[in-house]
Amino acid sequence: MSAIYSLTNPIFTNFAFYAAASTIKMMAMSLLTSRQRLAKNIFANPEDIALGSNKEAKVTLSDPDVERIRRNHLNDIENILPFFVIGALYVATNPTPVVALWHFRVFFFSRIFHTIAYQLALPQPSRSLGFTAGYVATISMAVQLFRALLK
Repeated sequence: MSAIYSLTNPIFTNFAFYAAASTIKMMAMSLLTSRQRLAKNIFANPEDIALGSNKEAKVTLSDPDVERIRRNHLNDIENILPFFVIGALYVATNPTPVVALWHFRVFFFSRIFHTIAYQLALPQPSRSLGFTAGYVATISMAVQLFRALLK
């Protein structure tokens, strides 16, 4: 058998792919926040005003457009980091490859959908469904991990 945490293990390879893709997606939220701040000339710190495109740039922490992206980013942090930890431990249980792949896919695509629903302000329960699908995927992996640990 190949090493569990090796690129020769298809379960780990799939996890690594979706973990990396989720990380890039989460990092993109920082760029979206910066883009929105620059577009609106709204900054979080006085020294950042120099980055503004005109003299009307201001410091504020309450712009609704910027805060929507920041809340979305925070939600990513709250969900993607647990996915990394639980997913890495789940890989060690040597799950069925197809089942593991679907856990990773459901999680990743739920985060993409959640972001789209959040940023486009789609009517609820759109965003909630995206959140719930990813959350359930992570909880499912955790349950399987505990089952393996308690054998």
